[in-house]
Amino acid sequence: MTRIRLLLAALIATFLSASPAAAWWEYGHQTVAAIAWLEVTPQTRAGIDRLLRQSKLLDTPTCPAKTIEDASVWPDCVKTLGDRFSYAYNWHFVDTDVCKPFDPKGPCAGGNCVISQIERNQRLLANPRLNPRERLMALVFLVHFVGDLHQPLHASERDGDQGGNRLKVHYGAMPHSNLHSVWDGLLADRAISSPPGDAKGLLAGTTPDSRAAMAQGSVVDWAKESWLLSRDVVYPAALHGPACPVTGANKAPADAGLDEAAIQRLVPVVRDQVLKGGIRLAKMLDDAFAGRVSLKPKYS
Repeated sequence: MTRIRLLLAALIATFLSASPAAAWWEYGHQTVAAIAWLEVTPQTRAGIDRLLRQSKLLDTPTCPAKTIEDASVWPDCVKTLGDRFSYAYNWHFVDTDVCKPFDPKGPCAGGNCVISQIERNQRLLANPRLNPRERLMALVFLVHFVGDLHQPLHASERDGDQGGNRLKVHYGAMPHSNLHSVWDGLLADRAISSPPGDAKGLLAGTTPDSRAAMAQGSVVDWAKESWLLSRDVVYPAALHGPACPVTGANKAPADAGLDEAAIQRLVPVVRDQVLKGGIRLAKMLDDAFAGRVSLKPKYS
């Protein structure tokens, strides 16, 4: 039995290291979206539903968007469609070096980062003069990208590791994964499913005042928050030391990864990020459908 478990672990780990990054995978994104759905006003929920009922306008039958949970994973699903949506590749992240001062201007040049695209798609969604297809696409991108931003490794990198994709780590007894996949997948799935699990379970421990406090801030503020979390928690937990050593090379230790004790410590961190993502998404959706969003870009 032990041998079977080890073989299964190795197979899963091999899959993780070979799979393209898709922040939070399905469970994480869908939970962020489900939290937002529970938190938005009835008027916003009706507006979302009107757009999603026209999901055939996207012309992506293999990537449905009939519900907000579908919408939350649509931008990852369409990566399989090749050139049709390849322009959006860089929109899912902002690789800001954790060993330098926080400055997303470089990675966001030309609007090609998750920060700029969250702001842009909220403006498009809020514009009643646009045709339904444009607003629908803005909705699905917005729902997904807010989820992306709250996966800390979509707002950071270390030593050019592309948000942990190039940092080989173990997860418990599972070898040969990378840090990004660990946070997207097994760690996220465990955290969200830990009792009380799922959207309602994550919301159960909050109050109206605490949710209002979480919703505060700008998209840049949230990006910096994720970046700080990577610098101070995510990388140190995996590297067994500071993300940016004062002396010596930045080479990761041979045993980089998370043991059971580290996983237990990180579960509430991940739950908090998913919760914040859902609450902040709800605020952005409410503002868009209530006409509280300036339609003028911040930067020309």
